[in-house]
This record gives sequence, structure tokens and C-alpha cells, in this order.
Amino acid sequence: MPSLAPHILSVPGSGIRRVFEIAMKLDDVAMLVVGEPDVPVARHIIDAARRAWAEDRTSYTPNGGIAPLRAALVAKLARENDVHVAEEQVWVTVGATQALHQAMGLLLGPGDEVLVPDPGYTTFTMNAHMLDAHAVPYALSAEHGFEPDVDALEPLVTDRTRAIIVNSPSNPLGTVFGEALLRRILDFARRHDLWVISDEVYEYFTYGTAHVSLAALDDDDRVFSVFSLSKTYAMTGVRVGYLVTPRGLSETMRTVQEAQISCVAEPDQWAALAAVTGDNQPVADAREHYRENLEAAREILRQRGLAFLDPAGAFYLWVDVSHASRGDVAQWAEDFLIAERVAIAPGSAFGRSGEGWIRISLAAPLDVLERGLRALPVPA
Repeated sequence: MPSLAPHILSVPGSGIRRVFEIAMKLDDVAMLVVGEPDVPVARHIIDAARRAWAEDRTSYTPNGGIAPLRAALVAKLARENDVHVAEEQVWVTVGATQALHQAMGLLLGPGDEVLVPDPGYTTFTMNAHMLDAHAVPYALSAEHGFEPDVDALEPLVTDRTRAIIVNSPSNPLGTVFGEALLRRILDFARRHDLWVISDEVYEYFTYGTAHVSLAALDDDDRVFSVFSLSKTYAMTGVRVGYLVTPRGLSETMRTVQEAQISCVAEPDQWAALAAVTGDNQPVADAREHYRENLEAAREILRQRGLAFLDPAGAFYLWVDVSHASRGDVAQWAEDFLIAERVAIAPGSAFGRSGEGWIRISLAAPLDVLERGLRALPVPA
């Protein structure tokens, strides 16, 4: 049979999904491996989706999305992110996953390079491989509070570097970057004439600190912003996100959106409109649930003498298990799942810097979270 494109064969698999798929074949597993909100979708969102189906709103829509949704997102961006854009800069996508791929596809050609956080969300690197480009990791280390060391970015830049990806609040770390650091990253991007892709999927989940959108600080149109309704409104299976582009790309975006997806399913867009314009109390309730889980988890980990990164955002805990994993945390996570029936994500799934760490999802019932944390091996 004919062969696949060589660069497709180099796309790395997801270490998170590997653990998840093993766990799905087992009974009575404490599922702390994937970022799946454990709260229900708000009733007004479900009702909007039901109405759309009942009224047969099942046609093609404009490539960028239905006009009411784009207008609502423009208003939301201005109100909550201090990002002021026209509707033609907002493109409704099949989740943040497509938005990320769309942005990277616009910017990267074969052999081009993109700077990606390490540890960082797995799709950053996978997308680069899918595009026959190269993901160049920049370390987020404990020595720098798991934030980018801007000075250390300089030697990573080559004549093939086209963009840098920034993720705040961070998946998997839960770090939230302040305005001063974000301005330094933008200055770095200007010096090297790089695009910036800002992943802000967890924008609504911060604890004691404010989320700052990179595009709010951008004064020369180099930032692509990626947002999602999945985590915010517990709509992971509905698959609605949006990409906010610099000015002047509307014709290009119409073309690439048509080629890639045509448009997001119309009933999903009406559900998204209800989410964005409706009562936001369910989001506040979800944030409080994750915060309470975080407080309980902190106490358990401290009592048991386990080192962890205290997150300022998202809904994950980054826990050090290097005393037990013996240099292969991916294999340790699988063995731990089989032995303890607790599914967690190995840190190495997020990059080389994640070796010896695990990511634990706080989006779980408290008793399930406590069970998983108490099963972790403690240092000798």
C-alpha cells in the first residue's frame, strides 16, 4: 500500500491518553488523568441546544460563526479581557484544539520552528509535527518558579523560528503569568519579529490572582489568542472554541476555515451563545468547587510530605514523585494505575522537563481526589 507522509509518522502519541485508555478498561478507577470538568452543563445552555435542534437550525453558517455569537464574543473580549477587536477577527472553531492548529497552520511551513513551553500542553508539539515543523522546547523549571526565563529564550531563536506559544493559566502547571512577564515576552517577540500564540483556555479559573490576556498588551498585531468554552462551561464534548486573530486576516481566515471545517455545527453555536451571554453563576460555582478541592489537596500533600507546585490557576496539581518513579514516570504511572486503580498523567507527557512529576486533575468529586492523593507513595 502507499506510504503515509513521513512527517505524520513522527507525530508523538499522547502519554495522557495512553493512561486514560488503560483506565477505561479497568473497574473502580479514581479518574484524575484528564481535564474533564465534573460539574454539569448549565440548564440554559442545554435548553438553547435543544431549541436549535427542535427548530431545525442545522444549516451551514458563515465560516467564522453565526453573527450573534461573534458579536457576543467581541463584547466578552472587551469586557473581560480588555481586548478590543472587530467581529472579523473572531473565528468560532471546533474547540481550542482546532484554534491552535489553525493558528499554527497559518504561521508555520515545513522546517519552520516554534518555541513551546516544556512542560506544556501536548498538542503544541503534536501540531508542529503535523505541519512538518519543529517544536523547540523552552524550559519551565522550578528554579524560575515554572515561569519562562526570557533571557534563556534568546539562544533558542534561529533563522527558522516563526512563533512562540505562551500558555497562561498553564496546563499542566497551573502557573499564571503576570503583566510584567507577559510584556517581557512581547518585547522578546518584537526583537526577533515572532508571532505569539496565546493559549488562554483556563482564563476563568484563577485563585487570588488576575488573568491577563496577552492581546491586551499587544500594540503591533502579532498575537493570536486561543479560547475555549469546554473547560469554562463544562462543554468538552460540544467542541466550541474561538481564535482571535490580528487585524487584516479576514479573507485568509475565510479560505482556511472553509478548507478545514467549513463551520462549527449550528446547534453547538447556539448553545455557545447561551453560555457566553447567560448567567455566569455556574462558572463561579465551578471555580469555587475547584478552589475547595485545591485547599483539601494542599493539606493532604503537605501532611504526607509530598512536594508540589502551588497553582494560581487552571484545575491541576503538579506533584513531585521522583522519589518513586526512578527516572521513568510514564511507566511508573501505568504501574501505579494497575496497582492502585488511580489514573494520573505522567509529567513526561508534557515534555522532557516533566520527568519525575505527575499532573493530577482537581476536577473530580472530593472523595475521589482524596483517595487518589492518599495512594501516592511518600518519600522515605
